[in-house]
Amino acid sequence: MDDRTFRNAMGKFATGVTVITAALNGEVRGMTANAFMSVSLDPKLILISIGEKAKMNEIIKQTGKFTVNILSEEQQDLSMLFAGQLKEKQNVTFDWVGDQPVLPNSLANILCDVYNTHVAGDHTLYIGKVTDIYMKDGDPLLFFEGKYRNLASHANAG
Repeated sequence: MDDRTFRNAMGKFATGVTVITAALNGEVRGMTANAFMSVSLDPKLILISIGEKAKMNEIIKQTGKFTVNILSEEQQDLSMLFAGQLKEKQNVTFDWVGDQPVLPNSLANILCDVYNTHVAGDHTLYIGKVTDIYMKDGDPLLFFEGKYRNLASHANAG
């Protein structure tokens, strides 16, 4: 099968949208990702998948820390920015929890220390041990078939 067929099939799985953040020497990096899942309750572990060529990969390797910011439907612009879909420069304000940057107004900020890694194909799977969580109420930003969605538009489409 070709790459497009594979990508189209993976796009049939509706996901939430996250921005992974990390900082090295005070410089913050972020990248949009929907390859995120919970792994274990005891200990509390999550998993993210980062492309081998992504700058984020090297930062996480060096720092051993990352944050998963689960985006609300009002944060589509942040998703697009960190996915490289917006060409104009924008200033992003981060909150800080210790030495870890978090995106304010996200539905959840999940702070992690790297627990384990596994290289799989052209990605590194990072299992993170959750060290802290911050949450707020709201509706999620969704992604399905290559397009952003929200709960209201999905409910009205049915």
